[in-house]
Amino acid sequence: MGVNYRIRDLLYKHSLVVFRGIDRKNWDPAAQYKLTKMFDPSSESYGHGNNKTGAETKSILHPDLKTIPSQPQVQLIGNGQHDDEYVTRGLPTPVPLKHPHHRTFHKEPVSLEDEKEGITRFYRWHIDAALYGLDPPVATTLFALSVPQGPKQKLRYDDGTGDELEVPLGTTAFVSGKKMFDILSPEQKSFAVRAKVQYAPHPYVWMSPAAALSTGLGIHSDGKEMKREELPPWSEDKIKVFPVTWKNPVTGDLHVQVHPCGAETIYVDAIPESSPLYGKPDQLYPEGGHITDLKTVREILYSIQRPGIAPGLVYAHDWQEGDLCIFHNRGVLHTVVGAFTPEQKRAFWQCNLAASYAPVGPDANDVKKYA
Repeated sequence: MGVNYRIRDLLYKHSLVVFRGIDRKNWDPAAQYKLTKMFDPSSESYGHGNNKTGAETKSILHPDLKTIPSQPQVQLIGNGQHDDEYVTRGLPTPVPLKHPHHRTFHKEPVSLEDEKEGITRFYRWHIDAALYGLDPPVATTLFALSVPQGPKQKLRYDDGTGDELEVPLGTTAFVSGKKMFDILSPEQKSFAVRAKVQYAPHPYVWMSPAAALSTGLGIHSDGKEMKREELPPWSEDKIKVFPVTWKNPVTGDLHVQVHPCGAETIYVDAIPESSPLYGKPDQLYPEGGHITDLKTVREILYSIQRPGIAPGLVYAHDWQEGDLCIFHNRGVLHTVVGAFTPEQKRAFWQCNLAASYAPVGPDANDVKKYA
């Protein structure tokens, strides 16, 4: 399949494209792989590596993904027991799927009483990316095969702000990295275009003993992350360092694209002497440096990203069977939301491909404009 430039441009301009009402008889994992590959024709393997997510049992991703044997770049995700062979595609049936629940990851989950009343949380804001050894996919595709219906839920941030959001049951929530950058203060924008994030090796294993904030936007700094010697074998050359802001190849906009849970350190360049901000008070790390204190790293990133997940900036997709969603994985953050009972059956095919090239950060004009 060649590049469909109309769809590509729609995706880069709007970050999310949804085709509604696709008959599943006219869609299969092979077609989904081909569509996903269209956005990066040189990409090949699943975003975390083919057949890798199920093999690493200590990873927080391990329970959530089932690889389709005939198309290992496509994963089956959802909830409940599934024996429909059209859905399971060669997996031994019944296939048990479990919708991720914030109770398994948040330090202080909502009470069971509140949950019965329909209170929920963002699970984990993230980019689809291995963040170690592989580059982040350009796009992710999701096809809704089975979608249980139910009343809307009230999502609480529980961070002292009083922020709440009414959401459809089992929504996927998205926020724009562009908007996240646009609403920053001049001092934060200066920092964001000068900074790069280094991710921990095997970050989903590294973070597995730790617990998330109530907003799902990062992790509590309780010192519970795995030590380097406890991780699976790793090497320095596979550790990933990415800019805080990624440049949109079509619009030229900058998007704040950081997976806050996996971030370990921050490198920041000094403010250029040619900048109008040079020498002015209240600048963030004007002389640059390497920020290695994990609590400080997380506090900085949270201050940059939290405004961008305000209720008015969140798009909560109301899934219907036959929805095909494409999102710009290098332009948005997203998260699972909500909770299902074991009896509620939900099934999606998900595909993203480890990119053939790294994200591009701010160019010289961006640095000149913002730094």
